[in-house]
Amino acid sequence: MKFLVLNGPNLNFLGIREPAIYGRETYGDLCRKVETYAREQGVAVEIFQSNHEGALVDKIQEAFGKVDGIVFNPAAYTHTSVALLDALKAVAIPTVEVHLSDVSKREDFRQVSFVRAACFATVCGMGTAGYLKAVDLLLEKLRNEDQN
Repeated sequence: MKFLVLNGPNLNFLGIREPAIYGRETYGDLCRKVETYAREQGVAVEIFQSNHEGALVDKIQEAFGKVDGIVFNPAAYTHTSVALLDALKAVAIPTVEVHLSDVSKREDFRQVSFVRAACFATVCGMGTAGYLKAVDLLLEKLRNEDQN
């Protein structure tokens, strides 16, 4: 089984950017945590981060037929990108939306998620542990589908 872990703009600045909101773990820490956990679950992961919307769209399209699930933190593009929504809908790969902070308790504009319509679950406010929860949710969904 293989998952794509996709990260949007500014996530490469984890630990630097607003640590009171996003935590002190670095992007490298996040990647190692996800890789270790996924390996323990028997899942191969590819992790990709970009500050560019088109690069994220390209990566989603490239995943078609190659991955079983996507863990996606679109970051600021959550609230603005119909292109990412359309890419997720086009490939129809099971996807979990992840946010480090609890966006429901933040600014009004963060209440809108364009990508959520193409995701079967959303994990918010768990910090980097939310990525591990997303892996679990994907595994559960895919195992249930295999049994049916």
